[in-house]
Amino acid sequence: MFVGKYNNSIDSKSRVIVPAKFRDELEGRCIIAKSLDRCLTIYPLAQWEKFVEEKLEILPAGNPQARKLKRHFYSSAAECDVDKQGRLTIPQELKEYAGIEKELITVGSDKTIEVWSREHWEDELDPDTGELMNASEVAESMEQYGF
Repeated sequence: MFVGKYNNSIDSKSRVIVPAKFRDELEGRCIIAKSLDRCLTIYPLAQWEKFVEEKLEILPAGNPQARKLKRHFYSSAAECDVDKQGRLTIPQELKEYAGIEKELITVGSDKTIEVWSREHWEDELDPDTGELMNASEVAESMEQYGF
């Protein structure tokens, strides 16, 4: 399980260090793709396969919105190696999508890892509290899912 938030940066060769606690689960290879938010998602290979099978493959081929969603994920997905120093290279197109220039935030998100530009991450924070969300308001909106 991926948990925690880490401040990080990207080097001139578009490499980012994967937090040490995350490396073992990636087993040296992963898929990095656009997220629905303005960030990137890193999937261990097995998790990507599960996501494709359980989410993307079941979308109806006759639905134009479903096809767009599939394209969003498939066209942006890139297989990446984690090198011996624990770094992976983020493709230029994905860096641009997420607005990553130098500083970034790496966030554990259960079975995946999110990579945010510092600016986009800070845009998600509540300006009054500096917190990611008003937890009680969000939990209330998730009541229908048993939260």
